[in-house]
Amino acid sequence: MCFHFQQTQSVAHFANSKLEGTPLRGVYNGFDFPLVSATKASAPHRLESLRWGLIPRWAKSDEIKKYTLNARLETLHEKPSFREAKRCVIYTDGFYEWQWLDPKGRRKQKHLLTFPPLGFFAFAGLYDEWVDTATGEIVESCSIVTTQAQGIMEKIHNSKLRMPVALDPEEQARWLNRQNVNPFVDFEATAV
Repeated sequence: MCFHFQQTQSVAHFANSKLEGTPLRGVYNGFDFPLVSATKASAPHRLESLRWGLIPRWAKSDEIKKYTLNARLETLHEKPSFREAKRCVIYTDGFYEWQWLDPKGRRKQKHLLTFPPLGFFAFAGLYDEWVDTATGEIVESCSIVTTQAQGIMEKIHNSKLRMPVALDPEEQARWLNRQNVNPFVDFEATAV
């Protein structure tokens, strides 16, 4: 699964020059539920700040967010948390995964995965809007969509065999238009 990633590039690196908005920058741990830079299908040329950890519109509290950092591509239409969510792309220039080095899971190595040909890419994402009944605040939150590990990710994320659905600019548009996508798997891994 994908619980740590970074957004350290400028907006010019994340998308074409027509993208409006100011990107957030940072290295994120999903369990901190940070704001991240994303583009929604309803406004594909505007950069938005979404809270990582999807809170479905029907949720009674925000507690569900700790279980919705990621969404499995294979079951999006089955899970109530994701069935009504809308599509977005979440920009990144790298993400982190840990490789287990022994069969008992006692030693692990952290890796930064990047896509050098572009320097940036995006995760397929889902988002929803939830109203906090206690404060009236509207919270826009998101999940990163994951799929079966392929390529180098089969070796690195060798305990759960999952990886984020990573999209180049052409595939980002397809995802936002509700079309099937072909995620790329040609990551470069650097032990950190």
